[in-house]
Amino acid sequence: MLNQKSRPVRICLWSGPRNISTALMYSFAQRTNSQVYDEPLYAHYLSNVSEDKCVQHPSYKEVLNSMEHDGEKVVDMMLGNFPADTELVFFKNMTHHLLGLDRSFMKEVVNVILTRDPEDMLPSFDKVIESPGMEDVGYAAHIELIADLESMGASYIVLESKAILEDPEGQLSRICHAAGVKFDEAMLSWEKGAREEDGVWAEFWYKGIHNSTGFQQYRKKEEPFPQHLKPLLEECKPLFQKIIG
Repeated sequence: MLNQKSRPVRICLWSGPRNISTALMYSFAQRTNSQVYDEPLYAHYLSNVSEDKCVQHPSYKEVLNSMEHDGEKVVDMMLGNFPADTELVFFKNMTHHLLGLDRSFMKEVVNVILTRDPEDMLPSFDKVIESPGMEDVGYAAHIELIADLESMGASYIVLESKAILEDPEGQLSRICHAAGVKFDEAMLSWEKGAREEDGVWAEFWYKGIHNSTGFQQYRKKEEPFPQHLKPLLEECKPLFQKIIG
């Protein structure tokens, strides 16, 4: 358990895409006196990749026009002041959005790494961003992040999406324990529909979560794995196994 010297507790989720990270954000939004933030480093990421890579992202113009581009300012916000009654702040982040940032701030937050079996993740991601590469899917970025966290002595826990769907209370309790807060049963369900904290990209990515009222039961994909993604799958498999240990 992390020793939090001050409140609010700040949880930074470091996720790959299509890893039920939004469901976790919705879950923590159910807690009393808590705030959630949806991918605050997204514009920093888009402003630091090539134009060809940037325009692959749905609503990239809206992201760039509505969010802070300077990642250091975003980090300052995450570590900054919140209303006195705020007990917990949950930041949903994509690991690959950390481009070029000083990661020493991670010693001041609760770090949660979220990953997913690439056999499940890659076909889902490919439906929105066609023919993704390793830099898009987060596995190599997670390996790098784990090495950085260990080198600086920052604590972290690793969660796998399937395990959360199979045992939401157990896995959410792991996060709460690491953060030094009590698990709240309210985290297991939410009202159907969008949240005001949703990023401007929600219409492209959040249809499933908006139709849900809680964590869905895990179901193995039945359709054949896409042939064009198999080379990337073979790259991702050993990284995924290393991440989950």
